[in-house]
Amino acid sequence: MLAERRLKASPTDGAQLAKALDAQAALLPYALGVFAVSLPLFVWVGSFAANRLWMSASFAVFAINWGAFYAVVNWLRDEASQELNRRARIQVLGGLMWAMSVVQISILAQGAGPARETLLMLATAGAVVCAFFAAPYLPALLTIAPLAAAGPVIAQFSHPKGHQAGVMTWGASALALTLGMILNRMFRRQHDLAVAHERLVEERLSVLETAERTARSKSDIVATLSHEIRNGLTGVTHVLAAAAGRGGRALPSREQLNAALDAAQDLMSVLNATLDSETAESGRLSVETRPFDPVRLVQDLVLLDKPHAATKGLELAIHVDPLLRGRDRGATVADVMRTRQIITNLLGNAVKYTVRGRVEVRLELRDNQVAIEIADTGPGLSAEEMEQAFEPFRRIERTGAGVNGAGLGLSLSRQLARLMGGALEARSAVGVGSCFTLSLPFDPAAECDLTQELEAVTTEAPGAQRYLRILIAEDDALNAAMLRAILEQLGHQVVHAQNGRRAADLARIAEFDLLMLDHRMPVLDGPGAAASLREAEGPNRAAPIVAIIDGDGEEASEFLNAGADIVLRKPVSVAAVARALADAAALNRSEAKPEAA
Repeated sequence: MLAERRLKASPTDGAQLAKALDAQAALLPYALGVFAVSLPLFVWVGSFAANRLWMSASFAVFAINWGAFYAVVNWLRDEASQELNRRARIQVLGGLMWAMSVVQISILAQGAGPARETLLMLATAGAVVCAFFAAPYLPALLTIAPLAAAGPVIAQFSHPKGHQAGVMTWGASALALTLGMILNRMFRRQHDLAVAHERLVEERLSVLETAERTARSKSDIVATLSHEIRNGLTGVTHVLAAAAGRGGRALPSREQLNAALDAAQDLMSVLNATLDSETAESGRLSVETRPFDPVRLVQDLVLLDKPHAATKGLELAIHVDPLLRGRDRGATVADVMRTRQIITNLLGNAVKYTVRGRVEVRLELRDNQVAIEIADTGPGLSAEEMEQAFEPFRRIERTGAGVNGAGLGLSLSRQLARLMGGALEARSAVGVGSCFTLSLPFDPAAECDLTQELEAVTTEAPGAQRYLRILIAEDDALNAAMLRAILEQLGHQVVHAQNGRRAADLARIAEFDLLMLDHRMPVLDGPGAAASLREAEGPNRAAPIVAIIDGDGEEASEFLNAGADIVLRKPVSVAAVARALADAAALNRSEAKPEAA
């Protein structure tokens, strides 16, 4: 049963065929030696034959076969023999040559006079040898062995006094074929085990390679984050220390505050890129495709980068294909947020690394794809440097000295482009500049709201203009201070509770327009607090609840099942909070369906 189970679960036929041909090829040099030793014996016995002319022709055929077979054995050592089907045909033809030689010897023996019986015995031995050397490959065995045995068997039974000898020849041939079948069966089982072992080794090597790659990635992450966090936080710490008046320092200037803010934003960018890269590496990064206007998106992003470019004295221009302007229908079908992330990274790199000259953005329609090209007159990269630029955590020393970043932007952007069904390509020349091309699917028949997706991430919707009383539940003091600062910046009044139980108690005695609950809190966590508010009677039973999570899908499901309406993932930003508040303000509790922001 175990053996049959192994056969049913055997690997691919190609691997089995390769193993069978390898086993037969390993025996062919020995077959060549056997036939070489048999030639002198055949010549000696044939010298007693009456028909000398026929005998000479047989010697010539034998020698020709030996030479052809020698050529086949040598050919099997070349790379040209790696094509399995051709190799199988050649090996079968090589065996058929010797089978035909055995048949020819049997025909010769019919007129050999006193040498007849000896020649037929030699022919029978040759048939047995053919069966043995053809055994590893079943089609060869079933083709060569019967043909080789047919010659001496027919020759024996065709003679009036050869019945007994014919029975012996038939028995020997049948025994040889049976043993050959048994040997073939053993070979196949061994091949199954060998192929299964090779597959197991390949799987183990693949797992080991994956583990090593993961270990290298983790090491790169630790090294990059430690460097970026140390540099960023050092500057922020000095500025905050000055602001707090420690050490008798003067209050920080506006330039110092802006530098600290830039360092903090760079640090957030590094952390976000690292998280996205790790998520993409593990295959858990997903995109949400929907139609949007690529022209409007690019125009807004160029407008945001123009002040930075003007500060460096760079010209930042945009050119749009006339086919993309003024269309009633047609839109790019991709994830607008991820597309924004890619273009922001490419534009930021172009402005960052270009010292003088210009940065140009071009949008073109190419075969149902929109191509967004970002070209610059920066230092340019060689072919080798360009390959390194797309590797995670690799930075080009020649151009990246003194520039912040984790070296993840391009590799992550290419992964995101592929996830959306597009591509990110690049061409560059040292001393001339670089051009990066983002290609995304374009549907000529799609319709989209030209402003909905873009304004949702940059501005506050009309429904959120009313000032709100908001209860936030967050046990982490820094996160609470940051969220409170964002909400107060948007003009809202904030009440802070340090855990879910305190938030539930406050919600029962005071009325709030909105509740924002963190997931992990002591005493009572966020889902527990949300469920308690929905079940208890009070002024906030129907109030919108925004769940704040760390990004785990299970956390979002747990919160939504407990009664939350909107999910906000950390790290929170002003735009994300504004959008969540806008969605909450427009929410109708009687008809609302929970959603993720």
